[in-house]
Amino acid sequence: MKYFMIKIKRKKLILWIIAIFLLILYIFRYIDKNIVPTVKAVAEIKARSVTTEAINDTIKNKIRKDIDYSDLIFVQYDNEGRVTLMQANTVLINSIASEVALEVQKQLEKISESIIKVPLSNAFNSQLLSLPSIKIKIIPQGSVSVDFATEFESTGINQTRHRIYIIVVTDIRMIIPLESENLRVTTNIPIAETIIVGDVPERYVNIPDKNLLNISD
Repeated sequence: MKYFMIKIKRKKLILWIIAIFLLILYIFRYIDKNIVPTVKAVAEIKARSVTTEAINDTIKNKIRKDIDYSDLIFVQYDNEGRVTLMQANTVLINSIASEVALEVQKQLEKISESIIKVPLSNAFNSQLLSLPSIKIKIIPQGSVSVDFATEFESTGINQTRHRIYIIVVTDIRMIIPLESENLRVTTNIPIAETIIVGDVPERYVNIPDKNLLNISD
């Protein structure tokens, strides 16, 4: 009888262990399927926001406030005031690209030395729950690419707005507990524009192509 009772207790203990194991397994699978993607999404938004802010601040600091459209683009007119040629100042553009790329790389390295915290309550979109914060680490990956782009936009009869953008592309690695992911952050910032009165010429030369400048680590 005593042996029989011991055997029953042992079976109950085994059943409890199996039940606890299955419960833990279910919790882990639930977290992995329902919570981790949300946490990663919130962390990615924060990582992109921090990186974009660093890039924007760098461009504001490096590009002189007194820079004018005419510093970047030379516009030639004929005797009747029509635009016949638009020539880019490639020397100045390359100088701006070099300075921006180097400074963005420095700022990203500074970010990588710090830990960014995101409250878990943000992931659950709740202000009632008092949850701890998750820590995000951002590590630069590869190089910083700086390009320029232009845009012509009709603004009225016989008027065209010509806008110049600086495009910064960088790859970062976002690291959160038990997870990591590579992200590409692209930032487009207008730096100069003008209104062209009259016909826009069919061609303009020396606007830098893509991949103008790549600054490696």
